[in-house]
Amino acid sequence: MKAVIQRVRHTALSVEGKLISEIPFGLAVYLGIKSGDDSALPAAMAKKIAALRIFEDANGKMNLSVRDVGGEVLLISQFTLYGDCSHGNRPSFTLAERPERANELYEQTAEELKALGVTVKTGVFGADMKIEQFNDGPVTIIYEI
Repeated sequence: MKAVIQRVRHTALSVEGKLISEIPFGLAVYLGIKSGDDSALPAAMAKKIAALRIFEDANGKMNLSVRDVGGEVLLISQFTLYGDCSHGNRPSFTLAERPERANELYEQTAEELKALGVTVKTGVFGADMKIEQFNDGPVTIIYEI
């Protein structure tokens, strides 16, 4: 399981021209599920995302979590995080989990975040999503478990 975690001021996600989800500030999290990832990983990933201290405190130090600042998480499924382009120029996605299982783990991650007190918005699994994102910093963290 891999996440690209970005601190954002505003993020909006649309499908077929219709606004599906948006957050005023917090984290845009692009989540990839690797083939063979097990059901214990969503809880560990959610715990890391909820506790990650990448928001600034009163002294300008990255010392606060998304929960501490009252931010939200927009969780976006992203199988292309497991694209392998080491051989040629066309990525192979054989490392990505099959869609049915990946969706289960994606949904489980969203539920685990909610259980930790984080407001979570989601995209539409498997859809062609259009994302408008206003990065803050920019701060981008890649976390894989």
